[in-house]
Amino acid sequence: MARTNLLYAQSGGVTAVINATAAAVIAAARERDDAVGTLFAARNGILGVLGEDLIDTAVLGAEEVDALAHMPGGAFGSCRFDLDPPERNPAQYDRLFAVFAAHGIGGFLYNGGNGSMDAVAKLSAAARARGYPLACVGVPKTVDNDLEGTDCSPGFGSAAKYAAVAMLEAGIDVASMASRSGRVFVLEVMGRNAGWIAAATALAAQTADEPPHIILMPEIPFDEDAFLAAVDATVKRLGYCAVTVSEGIRRANGTLVMEQDHDRKGHVQLGGAGQCIARLIHARLGHKHHWAIPDYLQRAAGHLVSAVDHAHASAVGRAAVEAAIAGRDCVMPAIRRLSDEPYRWDLEFADAAAIANLERRVPAHFIRADGLHVTDAARRYLRPLIEGEVYPAFARGVPDYRRLKLPAVPRKLASYVP
Repeated sequence: MARTNLLYAQSGGVTAVINATAAAVIAAARERDDAVGTLFAARNGILGVLGEDLIDTAVLGAEEVDALAHMPGGAFGSCRFDLDPPERNPAQYDRLFAVFAAHGIGGFLYNGGNGSMDAVAKLSAAARARGYPLACVGVPKTVDNDLEGTDCSPGFGSAAKYAAVAMLEAGIDVASMASRSGRVFVLEVMGRNAGWIAAATALAAQTADEPPHIILMPEIPFDEDAFLAAVDATVKRLGYCAVTVSEGIRRANGTLVMEQDHDRKGHVQLGGAGQCIARLIHARLGHKHHWAIPDYLQRAAGHLVSAVDHAHASAVGRAAVEAAIAGRDCVMPAIRRLSDEPYRWDLEFADAAAIANLERRVPAHFIRADGLHVTDAARRYLRPLIEGEVYPAFARGVPDYRRLKLPAVPRKLASYVP
């Protein structure tokens, strides 16, 4: 069997377990040295491929690969960069395939979300059009859990666990400080168009009177009057109220409750919805208010990784290597749920082109009729995904995350000029 070189890259927002996927890819490739020659990693995603900024993963020893599996962030660097359609920018694809050819790449593994699956589909189609033998495999990842074709997305379970724990602990704190004047706490979590992380904070509660008392998700238009009435009723009953807010909540007319700015491509940068909601409560109801925005913390908490999420992340990495070796093109290893209790799952393969750029939102039957919380069905779906813990090694009281040395391989081509 002829050996082929593989190229792995990370894309989009990173997660607490994306490096577990990377470590699994490396381990699986080494176990299949009968079929895999060199496993390269691109620095900063597809931009590293264009710039021929590649790393030979052989520089990592076994202990470093094991340490990599427990590191948050993206060890090889990520990017948010959309490939142009081939017909619009053929030179971009000329460069990509020149890099593939120069380094004998026969399999490309792209670890990302729905936009990354679009890149996989475009590269797959371009390879076929050029007659270049390339197996393009998408490797799922996103804290937002909005990737179609899979029961859940690696990265989400750990972000969900962090958010649920944050609400649990903050809720206990707020309850201890409640007074007759009333106190409200608002936690703003990630979720541009999908409220999965917000929904997961419901797992903090064991009874209806425990935080979070209200969950606002992008799937339900924000009804100011109904929301304030629910807050006030909760404060009158308990002395306090804890609210989870997705950053992307919108009013009935479709406008965002809060946005920060626009980037150079015109994409809306979100943030501040929690503060806006907290101040609204104070202005209308007069209650004391506090808010928190975990921001990167919810996707970078390597000290509080879900064991189930870690297992998912590792499994899709190994499956991606096997798919590339087998020449399976334009596919993505996807998680298939077999049962809730006990939680059982396996992997199947989805068509990357069919799920590219789609957004999986929280379904209606997961959202309570009043739009202010989740249902028991949502809890049954979410609960297994945060189960178990995988802790990193600690040193001097903090996680012992390695700073890996990742020298680039010598370039074989001229510098890339877009």
